[in-house]
Amino acid sequence: MITLDTSAVLALLNEGDPDHGRTREALRADRGPFLVPAGILSELAYMLENWVRPQLVVRLLNDLETGTYSLDCGEVDLPRIGELVQRYADLPLGFADAAVIACAERNGGRVLTLDVRDFGVVAREGTIRLLPD
Repeated sequence: MITLDTSAVLALLNEGDPDHGRTREALRADRGPFLVPAGILSELAYMLENWVRPQLVVRLLNDLETGTYSLDCGEVDLPRIGELVQRYADLPLGFADAAVIACAERNGGRVLTLDVRDFGVVAREGTIRLLPD
């Protein structure tokens, strides 16, 4: 089981992204499921619509609908998200990143991300493991 961060999903959906290949390989090396926390959907849609290609929002929705990625609503994570946001306010670790971390902690700890700056701080504490290696 791998929890996907916004940066990873952006790279996975955009074949022109320089990190597309290595994020794709990280998923191919695992049977899944591949979790997308609901807490990152708005961030993802905004970035796809404004920074990449708006058509990729439809692809993301299709991938969620067909089960390529599984949506994790994470309402049980809300207390942990609050703790993470407060504890790492100096990063700053916002709601979306905290939602990814809380989801991952509950689901085996593996996070596919390209954001090693913020996620790396949390990973050093041992509650999550970052991919790709």
